Amino acid sequence: MRPEQREWADARDALTQALVYLGFPEELGNVMAKNLGSPKAMERMMAYLREVKPKKVELVVDEMLAICSEIAAWRERKESQRANARYNQILYYGLETDEDEEAL
Repeated sequence: MRPEQREWADARDALTQALVYLGFPEELGNVMAKNLGSPKAMERMMAYLREVKPKKVELVVDEMLAICSEIAAWRERKESQRANARYNQILYYGLETDEDEEAL
């Protein structure tokens, strides 16, 4: 198993264990890990579980959805920044064509 896979599996197991400790089913941990997608997101979820200790599954799922939404917004913002940087580059340097590259 690659180190990234091991890290993801460890985070999933820790998340599942935290949920089971609070009285939620183990399957919820597996589903949440798949939806959260990264060890960092799972760590954020575990921090929420440790601090709030929610009693209702609705609160747990709501927090998971909020984390997923924040991640999606962050990715969209980063993509927008990359596109804006490329646009500014085109404005400053102009469009490069294959003929321009051959002339160099």
